[in-house]
Amino acid sequence: MTLFDLSGKTAIITGSTKGIGRAIASRMAEHGANVVISSRKEDLCAEVAADINDNWIKGDNRAVSIPCHISHKEQLQELTDKTLAEFGQIDTLVCNAAVNPYYGAIQDIPDTAFDRIMETNIRSNHWLCQMVLPHIAKAGGGAAMIISSVGGLSAGGVLGAYGISKAADMAMARTLAVEWGPQNVTVNAIAPGLVKTNFARALWEDEERLKRQNTRVPLRRIGEPDEIAGIAVYLASAAGTFTTGTTLVIDGGSTIAS
Repeated sequence: MTLFDLSGKTAIITGSTKGIGRAIASRMAEHGANVVISSRKEDLCAEVAADINDNWIKGDNRAVSIPCHISHKEQLQELTDKTLAEFGQIDTLVCNAAVNPYYGAIQDIPDTAFDRIMETNIRSNHWLCQMVLPHIAKAGGGAAMIISSVGGLSAGGVLGAYGISKAADMAMARTLAVEWGPQNVTVNAIAPGLVKTNFARALWEDEERLKRQNTRVPLRRIGEPDEIAGIAVYLASAAGTFTTGTTLVIDGGSTIAS
């Protein structure tokens, strides 16, 4: 086995029909993992799974579609159960799906938007980790990761509630790393900076905002989904087996320069 070989492993990636989640699923499949494509829309899940099977698979691994709305606990349990039925084990979990229905000052956020952010970005990840991590341990160990954000490391701006939820995800990763480390399960958070995805479109499509952003970033650009996917492959592979309980900041240097 090479350091980044994922052959024989099975990974669940939530929110994997676009953006960072899709890139992670594609690259894990490229490195040999079975991947479960999951999001709310069944047709998109099937489309992405087919694309990965046609264009990214190089061995006898495969991608399957298991739609799931992460805010519904029973659907998360179905996602877990169907993955086990399909592949017999789970080695890797990537909690990527998240929401941000509000863009503005936290002083003015409606209760409904605040609750939705916290329930989806924190509680759903907690539920899924509760369900999946025992199976990762049963498989002999593996990796779980929560896609957080540099918004969880800084304050202000128009993404306050989202930032609170992402800071909580970092704390969750630390807590789970301590609980599950003795069973050979690593748990980490990944905190991307601004990445060119549909989720962040409101930030990078504004040319003036993007120009200001790039002048503050040492690399003078925003990220691409594959640049986050590479970190996920690392954490899921033999290369990442001594990395746990930390937050990997992948932001082109924006945090250190701000």
